[in-house]
Amino acid sequence: MRHPILVLVHGTAALVALTGLARTLWQGLEEPGAALAFGVLVAVGELARWRGTEGRESAPLGAAGALAYALFGVNGGAPTQHGTAQAVAVVVAAALAGCVPHVARGQGPTADHLARRVLTVAFAAVCFQPLCSRGALREWSGPAYVLLVVALLVLTVLCDAVLAAVLARSRTGWPLSPLLRDELRALLGIGSAVCATGVVMSLAVAVVGLWALPVFSLPLLLTQLSFRRYAGVRATYRQTIASLARATEIAGYTPAGHARRVAALSRAVGRELGLSGPELTVLEYAALMHDIGQLSLVDPVPAGATAVLPAEEQRRIALLGGAVVRQTGVDAEVAVVVERQADPYRDQPVSARIVRAVNAYEEKTRDAGPGGPLRALEELRLGTARDYQPEVVESLARVLLNQRGSAAAPWGA
Repeated sequence: MRHPILVLVHGTAALVALTGLARTLWQGLEEPGAALAFGVLVAVGELARWRGTEGRESAPLGAAGALAYALFGVNGGAPTQHGTAQAVAVVVAAALAGCVPHVARGQGPTADHLARRVLTVAFAAVCFQPLCSRGALREWSGPAYVLLVVALLVLTVLCDAVLAAVLARSRTGWPLSPLLRDELRALLGIGSAVCATGVVMSLAVAVVGLWALPVFSLPLLLTQLSFRRYAGVRATYRQTIASLARATEIAGYTPAGHARRVAALSRAVGRELGLSGPELTVLEYAALMHDIGQLSLVDPVPAGATAVLPAEEQRRIALLGGAVVRQTGVDAEVAVVVERQADPYRDQPVSARIVRAVNAYEEKTRDAGPGGPLRALEELRLGTARDYQPEVVESLARVLLNQRGSAAAPWGA
């Protein structure tokens, strides 16, 4: 069953889009040349859409063009007459047209992406277009007009960030605060370029006309290209870390897939505990490389199960692993998590507490049969006096319960 928030947001966006399209078809298209120019810009932006880091859908040119059309009040010195409904209708039609190739390749945008685009454009147009139609902006000129446009655009993107966080919360059940923090942090990257381009487009078209659109689109396209290259570097970096993590599996020190399973479950627990995006990245990398210290052992630990070793031996392996991670050039924060995972949990950073608990759970449940998960959680709970943080263990239990559904109900008891 779909979450009520998703139904509400998608239903509202659909109603706004249909209202804008119907009213525009009924009244006719005002200033078709400007509508076509902005529509082409938004469609091209959607065509160039890509999936950035953390799986975030990114269409900066489309977003900037849509916001600029919502704040489009003057064209070459002459006031415009298109209004709020047409602003929504043009953006909806252009966004749908730009999505066709993605849908054909099986990579169509989610309903969340389109709903956010519709609602943010409608919000900006509702705030701005009535002022234009009543002539209230004629009293604003120079810096005052610029400040008005910037303020409306900033307010719009902040609302979009809140909407994105709420939608993600509804779909995943993750805490709202870190999701909102990640969305706001994203505004400092490509989001700031979108805001700046939207403002410049709106102001430039007001002075020189529609020829300003292709001119001021180029910097944002170059910025998007740089971000795509950065995302490619990040992906290669992660693949390199995953390859290093597999060294213990290839050498026979740990079972196949152990590091990958620990990393995936650790990331889920970190999300459930409210870690931010950068913190989750450090957590994932540390979980992938948490056993790399075993490569220094002469005799492998049976099945790679370090959780059953004496505390001093666990600490020695962890320190060796941290030293190896530092030599690979990986972020120093990852090395700290690896080398601290055998310390008492009160002395550990949060990421190390998560990796230690998840690794112990994975080792205890491996080949343990149907009752293994329940016994493993009980053992972890018994070890909360020193080895495992109680909040991490309970978060792990909630994650497992969510992953396994109602069949695992006794686990969370």
